[in-house]
Amino acid sequence: MDYFTAVTGSLNTFIWTYILIAALIALGIYFSIRLKWVQFRYIGEMFRLLTDKATISADGKRGISSFQAFTVSTASRVGTGNLAGVATAIAGGGPGAVFWMWLIALLGGATSFVESTLAQIYKVKDKDGFRGGPAYYMEKGLNARWMGIIFAIVITFSFGLVFNSVQSNTISIAVNESYGLNRLTIGLILAGLTAVVIFGGIKRIAHVTQILVPVLAILYILLALYILVRNITVLPDMFVLIFESAFGLREVVSGGVGAALMMGIKRGLFSNEAGMGSAPNAAATAAVTHPAKQGLIQTLGVFTDTLIICTSTAFIIILSNEYTGGLDGISLTQAALTYHVGDWAGAFVATAIFLFAFSSIIGNYYYGETNIDFIKYSPISLFLYRLAVLGMVVFGATVELEVVWGLADLSMGFMAIINLIAITLLAKIAAAALKDYRLQKKEGKDPVFYSDSIPGLENIECWDTMPEEEMKKRQG
Repeated sequence: MDYFTAVTGSLNTFIWTYILIAALIALGIYFSIRLKWVQFRYIGEMFRLLTDKATISADGKRGISSFQAFTVSTASRVGTGNLAGVATAIAGGGPGAVFWMWLIALLGGATSFVESTLAQIYKVKDKDGFRGGPAYYMEKGLNARWMGIIFAIVITFSFGLVFNSVQSNTISIAVNESYGLNRLTIGLILAGLTAVVIFGGIKRIAHVTQILVPVLAILYILLALYILVRNITVLPDMFVLIFESAFGLREVVSGGVGAALMMGIKRGLFSNEAGMGSAPNAAATAAVTHPAKQGLIQTLGVFTDTLIICTSTAFIIILSNEYTGGLDGISLTQAALTYHVGDWAGAFVATAIFLFAFSSIIGNYYYGETNIDFIKYSPISLFLYRLAVLGMVVFGATVELEVVWGLADLSMGFMAIINLIAITLLAKIAAAALKDYRLQKKEGKDPVFYSDSIPGLENIECWDTMPEEEMKKRQG
């Protein structure tokens, strides 16, 4: 296992140092400029769209709403990355890692808009409503099914298997330290609960996460706010520490600015997923009248994840100064909360991470399912995938933290590289969709998208052609 960890570590260093960090920042800037900083100009519209109802199909079925699709993707975002991932970033990169997490989220908002809008444009119908994601826009937008199949394999392995082992690993460590329960037993219990949900389909997943995610996030944020208010006099010093550490002006960990940048961007991407190609799978399930609506909703998800929830965890840890004591992962978050509010915090974090990470497992599972369907629908393949998910949940609960995080970084890196290539080539279509949305809003309309709203658009399955009357209005 030590050899395996060393190999994944070397591959991670190469991929992230020489390819991904520069690509994520450069493309985030490119998309922001091309879309005229959509992630900031449309903040108010993002919140308004959360109340949009799902459209009803011709056969009378109501699809997944924007809010439900938002919570499925947020279920995957809001989990281990927010509590344990932030802790590993600060433990490995110091307080400066928080700055780089903020930066990648602010730039990643535009990246998230592009990938989620494309997922809506190229979505397809299935028995539950719609499905889609990077594999689908690679096949239909780039005419590169081979590329879509590669991505589908990578995301199924990454989310359904590797990332779910990260979630169960964090749960098992937290629960074991707080309650003394055997980690294998925890894994088996978690696998049983997961089985109950994943055999119920996307609508049950949407229902469960719609209840769990907002409640858990609000409770956790309220606790963080309480801690910040109690420490309000030292907040200015904390911000100074974050910025000085980010640029190497104050040495906090070995590696200085390089460690802060690397850990901040890696853990930021793991948590908010902007550009990774995962959230578009959830975005595609929404029944909306215009693709840009879901693009804006998913951009809000990036901000919710990193700027609010991850930042809450970061402040709790930095204000405690526990990150200098050699702790890592969820153990560091538990220690920081215990420092602020007492011994009961360990049990609170164990309970919270159980529910956060469980909701992440549900969301992660769906990403794999929809991509298996893309390759070739097969009840046997789906059944075997579900068993593999349950197996990795048990595996993750029993192995060391370094093993699952190393695998996660590696698989996440491959996913992001493939997806970033695709959305760069298709960015003009997302930009055209945003322009169409903006023009209709300017006319006082509730924007509606058609398969011929963008000239030259091909391989569109789920959007009607523009009515003749509407076409004449636009031409005249």
